[in-house]
Amino acid sequence: MSTHILAIDQGTTSTRAIVFDPDFKPRASAQVELAQHYPQPGWVEHDPEEIWSATLQVCRDVIAQVGGVAQIAAIGITNQRETTIVWDRKTSAPVHRAIVWQDRRTSDVCAALREAGHEQRVQETTGLLLDPYFSGTKIAWILDRDPVLRARAEAGELAFGTIESFLVWRLTGGSVHASDITNASRTLLFDISKRAWSEEMCALLRVPQALLPDVRACDAHFGETDRGHFGAAIPIAGMAGDQQAALVGHGCLEPGMAKVTYGTGAFLVMNMGAAAPRSRNRLLATIGYQAGGAFAYALEGSIFSAGASVQWLRDGLKIIQSSAESEKLAAGLSDNGGVYLVPAFAGLGAPQWNAQARGTIVGLSRDSNAAHIARAALEAVAYQTRDLLDALRADGARVDALLVDGGMTANAWLMQFLADICEVEVACPAFQEVTALGAAKLAALGSSRLRSLEAAPSAQMRGWSPLMADAERERLRAAWAGAVASALCFAEG
Repeated sequence: MSTHILAIDQGTTSTRAIVFDPDFKPRASAQVELAQHYPQPGWVEHDPEEIWSATLQVCRDVIAQVGGVAQIAAIGITNQRETTIVWDRKTSAPVHRAIVWQDRRTSDVCAALREAGHEQRVQETTGLLLDPYFSGTKIAWILDRDPVLRARAEAGELAFGTIESFLVWRLTGGSVHASDITNASRTLLFDISKRAWSEEMCALLRVPQALLPDVRACDAHFGETDRGHFGAAIPIAGMAGDQQAALVGHGCLEPGMAKVTYGTGAFLVMNMGAAAPRSRNRLLATIGYQAGGAFAYALEGSIFSAGASVQWLRDGLKIIQSSAESEKLAAGLSDNGGVYLVPAFAGLGAPQWNAQARGTIVGLSRDSNAAHIARAALEAVAYQTRDLLDALRADGARVDALLVDGGMTANAWLMQFLADICEVEVACPAFQEVTALGAAKLAALGSSRLRSLEAAPSAQMRGWSPLMADAERERLRAAWAGAVASALCFAEG
């Protein structure tokens, strides 16, 4: 009997597949790096065909590692959210490269919509803010490149999807055009109270409804893979955007539980229960999950550059050769030397939401060196996390502990600094691929291999407690606030 779950984790920098056994222990994994394309400053694109070929490759690799397709009971999918693809329904060929969530090309469109007074209504309906981060304005940009594309979209000849929807289309041989409710809630087109596409938002953003996928629960049946891909049809039984999948993977199933995933960006998500939240502090209201008859909303804060800052140290400044070296450099200093980096390489996310902001370093002196810049990049992750926690608390949420995951949690110095600056207990599971684990749990639930999300086994944890003196914490935070103010001042010209 097939008992294993294959989780596809299609992220911003790589495509990964992991096979989990019935106890949710990883038994096989494969990963392929994803090329990043930067056609203009502030523009970020991926090649959908590269994503598709990598997905096939990693899935075939892990299936072979566990002894063949007969071992696989179901597939779960999780994905980089908001990244936008429009493709031809007949040929399945994309009409443009995927526009990545980090992309800022529609900043002027969002600004014009804000100036016209639409943001309050957008937030009331979608829970989101008018920002190029989300999919809606990206779709319109693709269609506006060519009047023929818009006419074809309105005629139902084209399809829109975020990455999970595109993968389902390709995996099922073009027989299923569907998304899950968490990914749909990140498009600026979805009414999170009615849990349906919004005609009003589609009209406002000029997105033909004929483009949109069917929206299903996270543990729904999303079709079966074409037999030609893996040698047998495999049901696709679970799906969620990466941050919501991590929420499930961590077991944040009760209101008030929160997690932060530190990847290319960093995303703090708190389970808010069944009542739709409304943030007064520019956090995002979104859908946490719908599975097993349970439903939860979430509040989310987004940091656009976390691991991306360390990549910049390595690939841009070339002051480190590997991410691990940043920890050694930071720990080798007695303090930060007054140097602060505001990593607004793709604008600032919550709570500022300033698409025009750019990376800023303040406090340099003749004594500053590469180690100070590396430490500033790491410290910025903790300062930004604290800003998000303060916004959550101002919205009435209580946060006493953080569950964390992602590549940056391997940096013990950063995790201790995070606990110190945020004044919370920080806990990290020993198994780091929590996003893929969440997708596997949803697929196990959707394929009746798991009776409820609560029934999944708990993870082993390691943790850090705050040790920093209050006066030192407040001194550092005040200087950080000044650095952010400098970045915003520069953005305003």
